[in-house]
Amino acid sequence: MSTPTMTTRPTIEEYLANMGAGGARICEIDASEAGAGNISICVDELPRVREVFPISERIQLPLPAHNLAGRTLLVTGSGRRLRQISEDPVAAIGAVIVDADGVHAEMLTSPRRAFEKLTSEFNSHLGVHDDQVGRRNLPFHAVVHAQPPHLTHLSHIPAYRSDRAMNTAILRWEPESIVALSQGIGVLEFMVPGSPQLMDANVARLREFEIVLWSKHGTMSRSDVSVTRAVDRVEYAETGAKYEYMNVLAGGKGEGLLPEEIRAVADAFGIQSPWLS
Repeated sequence: MSTPTMTTRPTIEEYLANMGAGGARICEIDASEAGAGNISICVDELPRVREVFPISERIQLPLPAHNLAGRTLLVTGSGRRLRQISEDPVAAIGAVIVDADGVHAEMLTSPRRAFEKLTSEFNSHLGVHDDQVGRRNLPFHAVVHAQPPHLTHLSHIPAYRSDRAMNTAILRWEPESIVALSQGIGVLEFMVPGSPQLMDANVARLREFEIVLWSKHGTMSRSDVSVTRAVDRVEYAETGAKYEYMNVLAGGKGEGLLPEEIRAVADAFGIQSPWLS
Protein backbone atom coordinates (compact mmCIF):
# COMPACT_ATOMS: atom_id res chain seq x y z
CA MET A 1 0.00 0.00 0.00
CA SER A 2 1.40 3.39 -0.96
CA THR A 3 1.99 6.20 1.50
CA PRO A 4 -1.16 8.35 1.76
CA THR A 5 -0.68 11.71 0.05
CA MET A 6 -2.83 14.69 -0.82
CA THR A 7 -3.21 13.43 -4.40
CA THR A 8 -3.37 9.64 -4.00
CA ARG A 9 -5.04 8.11 -0.99
CA PRO A 10 -6.10 4.55 -0.32
CA THR A 11 -9.81 3.92 -0.01
CA ILE A 12 -11.29 2.81 3.28
CA GLU A 13 -11.53 -0.71 1.84
CA GLU A 14 -7.79 -0.65 1.08
CA TYR A 15 -6.97 0.52 4.59
CA LEU A 16 -9.11 -2.29 6.03
CA ALA A 17 -7.49 -4.83 3.69
CA ASN A 18 -4.04 -3.67 4.81
CA MET A 19 -5.04 -4.14 8.45
CA GLY A 20 -6.28 -7.61 7.54
CA ALA A 21 -3.03 -8.50 5.75
CA GLY A 22 -1.00 -7.23 8.69
CA GLY A 23 -3.08 -9.20 11.17
CA ALA A 24 -2.78 -12.37 9.11
CA ARG A 25 1.01 -12.06 8.93
CA ILE A 26 1.30 -11.48 12.68
CA CYS A 27 -0.58 -14.73 13.21
CA GLU A 28 1.48 -16.60 10.61
CA ILE A 29 4.65 -15.89 12.62
CA ASP A 30 2.90 -17.03 15.83
CA ALA A 31 2.99 -13.52 17.29
CA SER A 32 -0.67 -13.39 18.29
CA GLU A 33 -2.27 -16.24 20.15
CA ALA A 34 -6.09 -16.26 20.29
CA GLY A 35 -7.30 -12.66 20.81
CA ALA A 36 -3.87 -11.23 21.64
CA GLY A 37 -2.43 -8.42 19.54
CA ASN A 38 -4.11 -5.32 18.17
CA ILE A 39 -3.81 -2.87 15.28
CA SER A 40 -4.78 0.74 14.66
CA ILE A 41 -4.28 3.41 12.04
CA CYS A 42 -4.81 7.16 12.19
CA VAL A 43 -5.66 9.23 9.11
CA ASP A 44 -6.35 12.91 8.68
CA GLU A 45 -9.42 12.20 6.56
CA LEU A 46 -11.35 9.07 5.61
CA PRO A 47 -14.07 9.43 2.98
CA ARG A 48 -17.08 7.11 3.20
CA VAL A 49 -16.34 6.04 6.76
CA ARG A 50 -19.99 6.52 7.77
CA GLU A 51 -21.12 4.44 4.82
CA VAL A 52 -18.96 1.49 5.90
CA PHE A 53 -19.56 1.99 9.65
CA PRO A 54 -23.11 3.42 9.94
CA ILE A 55 -23.82 2.89 13.66
CA SER A 56 -22.80 5.84 15.85
CA GLU A 57 -22.23 6.24 19.59
CA ARG A 58 -20.48 8.78 21.79
CA ILE A 59 -17.38 7.80 23.79
CA GLN A 60 -14.81 9.46 26.01
CA LEU A 61 -11.24 8.79 24.99
CA PRO A 62 -9.00 6.98 27.50
CA LEU A 63 -6.69 10.02 27.49
CA PRO A 64 -6.73 13.49 25.91
CA ALA A 65 -5.57 13.44 22.28
CA HIS A 66 -5.67 17.11 21.25
CA ASN A 67 -3.35 16.57 18.29
CA LEU A 68 -5.85 14.15 16.77
CA ALA A 69 -8.84 16.51 16.74
CA GLY A 70 -10.86 15.88 13.58
CA ARG A 71 -8.86 12.77 12.64
CA THR A 72 -10.17 9.25 12.25
CA LEU A 73 -8.72 6.08 13.76
CA LEU A 74 -9.50 2.53 12.71
CA VAL A 75 -8.98 0.28 15.74
CA THR A 76 -9.38 -3.45 16.36
CA GLY A 77 -11.92 -4.56 18.93
CA SER A 78 -11.05 -6.30 22.18
CA GLY A 79 -10.82 -10.08 21.86
CA ARG A 80 -10.88 -10.08 18.06
CA ARG A 81 -8.44 -12.57 16.56
CA LEU A 82 -6.07 -10.79 14.19
CA ARG A 83 -6.27 -13.74 11.78
CA GLN A 84 -10.00 -13.05 11.36
CA ILE A 85 -9.74 -9.40 10.34
CA SER A 86 -9.28 -10.18 6.66
CA GLU A 87 -12.37 -12.42 6.64
CA ASP A 88 -14.73 -9.69 7.86
CA PRO A 89 -12.86 -6.48 8.76
CA VAL A 90 -15.91 -4.41 9.69
CA ALA A 91 -16.87 -7.00 12.32
CA ALA A 92 -13.48 -6.67 14.02
CA ILE A 93 -12.75 -2.94 13.66
CA GLY A 94 -14.30 0.31 14.89
CA ALA A 95 -13.81 3.82 13.53
CA VAL A 96 -13.18 6.63 16.03
CA ILE A 97 -13.56 10.26 14.95
CA VAL A 98 -11.92 12.53 17.53
CA ASP A 99 -13.89 15.62 18.59
CA ALA A 100 -12.47 19.12 18.43
CA ASP A 101 -11.90 19.03 22.21
CA GLY A 102 -9.55 16.03 21.85
CA VAL A 103 -11.29 14.38 24.80
CA HIS A 104 -14.47 12.92 23.34
CA ALA A 105 -15.13 11.08 20.10
CA GLU A 106 -17.74 9.47 17.93
CA MET A 107 -17.30 5.73 17.54
CA LEU A 108 -18.71 4.22 14.37
CA THR A 109 -19.29 0.51 13.95
CA SER A 110 -20.89 -1.94 11.57
CA PRO A 111 -24.12 -3.89 12.14
CA ARG A 112 -21.80 -6.93 12.04
CA ARG A 113 -19.78 -5.63 15.01
CA ALA A 114 -18.41 -8.61 16.96
CA PHE A 115 -16.77 -6.89 19.94
CA GLU A 116 -18.03 -5.09 23.02
CA LYS A 117 -15.30 -2.46 23.27
CA LEU A 118 -12.09 -1.41 21.56
CA THR A 119 -8.79 -3.11 22.38
CA SER A 120 -7.64 -2.84 26.00
CA GLU A 121 -4.39 -1.33 24.66
CA PHE A 122 -6.28 1.57 23.04
CA ASN A 123 -4.64 4.03 25.43
CA SER A 124 -1.16 3.05 24.23
CA HIS A 125 -2.23 3.24 20.57
CA LEU A 126 -3.90 6.61 21.12
CA GLY A 127 -0.91 8.00 23.01
CA VAL A 128 1.54 7.04 20.25
CA HIS A 129 -0.68 8.41 17.46
CA ASP A 130 -1.22 11.67 19.34
CA ASP A 131 2.49 12.10 20.03
CA GLN A 132 3.68 11.25 16.51
CA VAL A 133 1.01 13.33 14.75
CA GLY A 134 1.63 16.24 17.10
CA ARG A 135 5.37 16.18 16.50
CA ARG A 136 5.36 15.52 12.76
CA ASN A 137 1.87 16.37 11.44
CA LEU A 138 1.55 12.99 9.74
CA PRO A 139 -1.38 12.34 7.38
CA PHE A 140 -1.14 8.61 8.17
CA HIS A 141 0.23 6.57 11.05
CA ALA A 142 -0.04 2.86 11.90
CA VAL A 143 0.55 1.08 15.21
CA VAL A 144 0.76 -2.70 15.77
CA HIS A 145 0.95 -4.59 19.06
CA ALA A 146 2.10 -8.20 18.77
CA GLN A 147 3.45 -10.94 21.02
CA PRO A 148 6.35 -12.56 19.11
CA PRO A 149 7.46 -15.58 21.16
CA HIS A 150 11.24 -15.54 20.71
CA LEU A 151 11.62 -11.82 21.38
CA THR A 152 9.35 -12.10 24.39
CA HIS A 153 11.27 -15.13 25.67
CA LEU A 154 14.61 -13.30 25.44
CA SER A 155 13.11 -10.46 27.50
CA HIS A 156 12.54 -12.95 30.32
CA ILE A 157 16.32 -13.37 30.54
CA PRO A 158 17.80 -10.46 32.53
CA ALA A 159 21.04 -10.44 30.51
CA TYR A 160 19.12 -9.46 27.35
CA ARG A 161 16.88 -6.86 28.97
CA SER A 162 18.64 -3.67 27.80
CA ASP A 163 18.82 -1.80 24.51
CA ARG A 164 22.49 -2.65 24.02
CA ALA A 165 22.23 -6.35 24.85
CA MET A 166 19.06 -6.95 22.83
CA ASN A 167 20.23 -5.12 19.72
CA THR A 168 23.65 -6.78 19.82
CA ALA A 169 21.85 -10.14 19.97
CA ILE A 170 19.22 -9.71 17.25
CA LEU A 171 21.01 -7.57 14.66
CA ARG A 172 23.90 -10.00 14.13
CA TRP A 173 22.15 -12.87 12.37
CA GLU A 174 21.05 -11.51 8.99
CA PRO A 175 22.65 -8.85 6.76
CA GLU A 176 19.19 -7.37 6.16
CA SER A 177 18.64 -6.66 9.86
CA ILE A 178 20.83 -3.53 10.11
CA VAL A 179 19.05 -2.15 7.03
CA ALA A 180 15.48 -2.97 8.10
CA LEU A 181 16.02 -2.12 11.78
CA SER A 182 18.68 0.57 11.57
CA GLN A 183 17.32 2.29 14.68
CA GLY A 184 17.18 -1.03 16.48
CA ILE A 185 14.60 -2.01 19.06
CA GLY A 186 13.95 -0.22 22.35
CA VAL A 187 13.53 -2.33 25.49
CA LEU A 188 11.17 -1.52 28.35
CA GLU A 189 11.07 -3.24 31.70
CA PHE A 190 7.88 -5.14 32.56
CA MET A 191 4.88 -2.94 33.25
CA VAL A 192 1.25 -3.92 33.73
CA PRO A 193 -0.52 -4.21 30.34
CA GLY A 194 -2.83 -1.28 29.67
CA SER A 195 -1.41 0.76 32.56
CA PRO A 196 -0.64 4.50 32.37
CA GLN A 197 2.98 3.69 33.24
CA LEU A 198 3.35 1.43 30.20
CA MET A 199 1.57 3.95 27.98
CA ASP A 200 3.86 6.82 28.99
CA ALA A 201 7.06 4.79 28.67
CA ASN A 202 5.95 3.35 25.33
CA VAL A 203 5.17 6.78 23.86
CA ALA A 204 8.56 8.10 24.94
CA ARG A 205 10.55 5.18 23.53
CA LEU A 206 8.68 5.19 20.21
CA ARG A 207 10.07 8.68 19.66
CA GLU A 208 13.51 7.05 19.47
CA PHE A 209 12.59 3.71 17.91
CA GLU A 210 10.09 2.33 15.41
CA ILE A 211 9.64 -0.84 17.46
CA VAL A 212 9.69 -1.26 21.24
CA LEU A 213 9.80 -4.49 23.24
CA TRP A 214 7.57 -4.62 26.31
CA SER A 215 9.54 -7.06 28.45
CA LYS A 216 7.72 -10.29 29.30
CA HIS A 217 4.77 -9.21 27.13
CA GLY A 218 5.30 -8.29 23.46
CA THR A 219 6.09 -5.47 21.06
CA MET A 220 4.62 -2.26 19.70
CA SER A 221 5.77 -1.01 16.31
CA ARG A 222 4.78 1.96 14.19
CA SER A 223 4.98 3.10 10.58
CA ASP A 224 4.23 6.21 8.54
CA VAL A 225 3.67 4.01 5.47
CA SER A 226 1.36 1.07 6.20
CA VAL A 227 0.30 -1.54 8.73
CA THR A 228 2.33 -4.16 6.87
CA ARG A 229 5.47 -2.03 7.18
CA ALA A 230 4.97 -1.94 10.96
CA VAL A 231 4.50 -5.72 10.86
CA ASP A 232 7.74 -6.09 8.87
CA ARG A 233 9.60 -4.58 11.82
CA VAL A 234 8.13 -7.19 14.13
CA GLU A 235 9.08 -9.94 11.69
CA TYR A 236 12.70 -8.82 11.29
CA ALA A 237 13.17 -8.43 15.05
CA GLU A 238 11.49 -11.77 15.79
CA THR A 239 13.64 -13.55 13.19
CA GLY A 240 16.79 -12.20 14.82
CA ALA A 241 15.50 -13.34 18.21
CA LYS A 242 14.75 -16.80 16.82
CA TYR A 243 18.33 -17.13 15.54
CA GLU A 244 19.60 -16.01 18.95
CA TYR A 245 17.34 -18.53 20.68
CA MET A 246 18.58 -21.34 18.41
CA ASN A 247 22.16 -20.32 19.08
CA VAL A 248 21.60 -20.50 22.83
CA LEU A 249 20.17 -24.00 22.40
CA ALA A 250 23.20 -24.94 20.30
CA GLY A 251 25.55 -23.89 23.05
CA GLY A 252 26.45 -20.50 21.57
CA LYS A 253 28.51 -22.00 18.75
CA GLY A 254 27.34 -19.60 16.01
CA GLU A 255 29.47 -16.49 15.57
CA GLY A 256 26.85 -14.47 13.70
CA LEU A 257 27.87 -11.46 11.64
CA LEU A 258 30.99 -9.82 13.03
CA PRO A 259 30.82 -6.09 13.88
CA GLU A 260 32.97 -5.24 10.86
CA GLU A 261 30.67 -7.29 8.61
CA ILE A 262 27.59 -5.46 9.90
CA ARG A 263 29.35 -2.14 9.34
CA ALA A 264 30.27 -3.16 5.78
CA VAL A 265 26.59 -3.88 5.04
CA ALA A 266 25.56 -0.56 6.57
CA ASP A 267 28.16 1.32 4.54
CA ALA A 268 27.05 -0.39 1.33
CA PHE A 269 23.45 0.70 1.87
CA GLY A 270 24.18 4.12 3.35
CA ILE A 271 22.78 3.19 6.75
CA GLN A 272 23.42 5.25 9.88
CA SER A 273 22.79 3.34 13.10
CA PRO A 274 23.64 3.72 16.79
CA TRP A 275 24.32 -0.03 16.86
CA LEU A 276 27.39 0.02 14.64
CA SER A 277 30.37 -0.68 16.84
